[in-house]
Parts: sequence; C-alpha cells; structure tokens
Amino acid sequence: MSDNNKAQEDVRKKGGEPMEKSDIFVCGFVYAVCVFFLVMALRLDEGARIYPICLIAVLAALTSLQTFNMFRAAKKSGVVSGMEGFKSFLPKQFFVILTMIIIYLIVMYVAGFYIATLLFMVSALLFLRVSKVQLVIATGVVIAIAYFAFTLFLGVRLPTGILFS
Repeated sequence: MSDNNKAQEDVRKKGGEPMEKSDIFVCGFVYAVCVFFLVMALRLDEGARIYPICLIAVLAALTSLQTFNMFRAAKKSGVVSGMEGFKSFLPKQFFVILTMIIIYLIVMYVAGFYIATLLFMVSALLFLRVSKVQLVIATGVVIAIAYFAFTLFLGVRLPTGILFS
C-alpha cells in the first residue's frame, strides 16, 4: 500500500474524508464557468436575463458550500493528491469516445439532433460493450426524454441539421 493510500485510510479511521487536491481545481473550474455564463447572461435583454442569473447564483452558492466543506475537511482530515482514481485510466477508451463526441457534433450540424444522438448513443454503447438490451433501452429513453422535455414541454427547437432545414 502506498504512503498516500495509508494516509487516506488513517483519515477515514478518524471519521473524516480527506480533501483531494483535484477538488480545488474542479471548484475553480465551476467558478470560471459561472463567470463565463454571467458575462453572457448580462448581454441578454433585461427580462430574459433573470432566469440564467438565478441559475448561475444557485450554482455559485452550491460551489461555495462545497468549497467551504472541502476546506473544513482538509483542516480536520488532511489533503491527499486525488490522483488515485486515474490509475485505471484507459487512454484508448478516452480518445475514442472524445473522437465520437466530435463526430457527434459534426453529424448534429449536418443531420440534426435526433439522428446524431441515435447514432452516437448506439456507437458509443457498442464500443463500451454494453448489452444490446441496455443499449436499446438507454437510447430510447434518452431520445424520448429529449423529445418530451425539449420539443413538447419546453417548445425548444432542437437542431434539424442542414440536410433537413
């Protein structure tokens, strides 16, 4: 067992959960996203900016709460590197899925949201060796939720692609 794993076990025995260094970067990234979207929201018309600003405020408040809890845990239990979870990182799997996401965005531009999502879900789940029954269920549920939530409930027009517009 490595020194870092021993340190984590010691902290857990004391009844705490150590703060991981990577958590700090995640919170910083979320704050940066909040600032980015706040700048964009402030460019909207006065009536249209209320909802986005409220969502941004909630996200910033929850991130602040998480940051506070992390530093409290660090004071109580210590800090660990947080890189243990990446020991099982599979670069091939990561880069294949990343490539599929890029292709998904291109296909969405050309063929529209529903066709691109269907193709992406099927190809990604096949690549990840998900059973065919789970593949069909997951793909059907995602497409159905997107259709009912965005198209019917919210009335949002999802991209139709240049082939169908």
